[in-house]
Amino acid sequence: MPYAQKHYPFENKESFEKGFPADFIAEGLDQTRGWFYTLMVLSTALFDKPPFKNLIVNGLVLAGDGKKMSKRLKNYPDPRLVIDKYGADALRMYLINSPVVRAESLKFQESGVLGVVKEVFLPWYNAFRFFIQNMERMEASGRKFVPSLEKVRATKNATDVWISAATQGLIKFVHQEMKAYRLYTVMPALVSFVTQLTNWYVRLNRDRLKGMEAGEDGTSAEEEAETGLQVLYDVLLDVTIIMAPFTPFITEYFYQHLRKLQVSFKDAANGGGSSNPVMPGKSDSVHFLKLPSYDETRLNEDAVLAMSTLQGIVELGRNVREKRLISLRTPIKSLTVVLRNPSPVVVDAIKGPLKSYILSELNAWDLVVVQKENEHEWVKLSIQPNFSLLGKKFGKKMKAAKAAITSMTHQDAVACLEKGELVIEGVNIDTKTEIVSKLAFSKDGDHWEATSSPEGDLVVAVDCTQDEAILSAGKSREFMNHVQQLRKGAGLDLKDEVEIFFCEDEGIKSTEDAVSRNVPLFEAKFKGAVPVPKQFASNWSVVIGSELVEVGGSKVEISICRPALATRDTLETDVSSYLSTVDPTSVTVGEVIKCTIDGTEHSLTEGKDFWISTASKMKSTKVVDWL
Repeated sequence: MPYAQKHYPFENKESFEKGFPADFIAEGLDQTRGWFYTLMVLSTALFDKPPFKNLIVNGLVLAGDGKKMSKRLKNYPDPRLVIDKYGADALRMYLINSPVVRAESLKFQESGVLGVVKEVFLPWYNAFRFFIQNMERMEASGRKFVPSLEKVRATKNATDVWISAATQGLIKFVHQEMKAYRLYTVMPALVSFVTQLTNWYVRLNRDRLKGMEAGEDGTSAEEEAETGLQVLYDVLLDVTIIMAPFTPFITEYFYQHLRKLQVSFKDAANGGGSSNPVMPGKSDSVHFLKLPSYDETRLNEDAVLAMSTLQGIVELGRNVREKRLISLRTPIKSLTVVLRNPSPVVVDAIKGPLKSYILSELNAWDLVVVQKENEHEWVKLSIQPNFSLLGKKFGKKMKAAKAAITSMTHQDAVACLEKGELVIEGVNIDTKTEIVSKLAFSKDGDHWEATSSPEGDLVVAVDCTQDEAILSAGKSREFMNHVQQLRKGAGLDLKDEVEIFFCEDEGIKSTEDAVSRNVPLFEAKFKGAVPVPKQFASNWSVVIGSELVEVGGSKVEISICRPALATRDTLETDVSSYLSTVDPTSVTVGEVIKCTIDGTEHSLTEGKDFWISTASKMKSTKVVDWL
């Protein structure tokens, strides 16, 4: 704070006192015995109070080896080269999300800046790009996308409600923490939210946002896609604005694309742009906008807690798969979940709207949430003494006290914790602070594999039985993955339909058996396109992509072809040749096509003389018994 510089107290007395003490001051840790010390001494001597209301102390940025950065030693990368390589935003986020903002030292690592790009910016950009792609897909189908906060507020989808509530909670948290000058809590929360958005919301809703998943309440797939895109747009815009002070360049890029969808953007495009602080779209830059205020009506602690529980279940389920070396493509028969003292709202969510997400993420067929009265059949409540606290109370009797505590049955341990106290050797024990408790899986059976959360309040048990149905479903998932890779390699879009054929070595039918057991799975994944043996393909089928791969240990040739009509085997060659030129996507079920070939009129009926696809023909003519 300047004193003599303003000639205080002889001049500028009022203006000085109006700005004293300062709202905040900031300097490096090395100034503790320098500038900070001088400020405190002078202010205490003159005014008997600190010269600041808030103080921010930055730690020191050291070289990677822990030594002070030195031009002579050249023990640090050129900042200009780091910025050119990774961008100023990545460098800035790396520094403000490090121990430096807590007055601690940082050993600078260029790999840490790269980590920001890979773990934050790329997933964030991919979520943005995913939104743009699917918004354009929706508009190409004739549905105009217009941002609507009413639709966001009206959604009943559990993940929509969660991500919307989490966004509003984040906005509230950022305002609260920045007001208190706690930057060190803000950046971890922002980075964590980007992970929640990209790794959970977008991942769980990929098919829905693509228009491939109808709503459970009967809404169409396109309506569900629009609702999801409305929510994703709202979240992306809020996050872009709230991240702008910390990552100014990438957020400006996002904003300039997102603002174009706002109705008010038309005014700006026609020369009405401004620095409007509250109207995204009309404001020419994200940096002209005020940080958004949180919407109290969209805060929902139950939705956030339920989603946190879902994430815990999924992560523990993945751990079990890794432990048993079960590929994610191989289904598991069932998941059994034990929650310790769960709220009824969370249990209802896990058993209800969130159940399908858990089953999908873990590729499981069933989910069971154990009732409180039956949990003793699955788990044992293990309790241990908190030695740091009870050691002083029991002294030499600690060994006996430990034996008495750890030998308690599940029911006794539950009753003890519910009561809140326990008496051993005449000593009162507060079970809330002096006892450490954790749920542990206790059911017998080699087919069970279980794990629990670090806090011990969640146990996930997996039935690892591997029967023929499970193995065939796993092969089908492998097959689907290869088809998707072929589609990707051919540069196909989501809307591009194909026919799928496969060819196994003579005498081997393991792939056909897997496909036959999982026809509905293929129909749902590939819009009704069920893979069929290549021997049944039409002579005029055009191969888009083909590859020899391994599925379940067997060599299989998989081909994707352009859709083509399939004809009756006894149909004249010239008529079949004519039908080979007809686009199957223009033909409806039961349609009659009339044509004249060499002076002869033909009336051809779909379902009798020809079929929309080879699979349709095989299903109609019962060539195989599994279609």
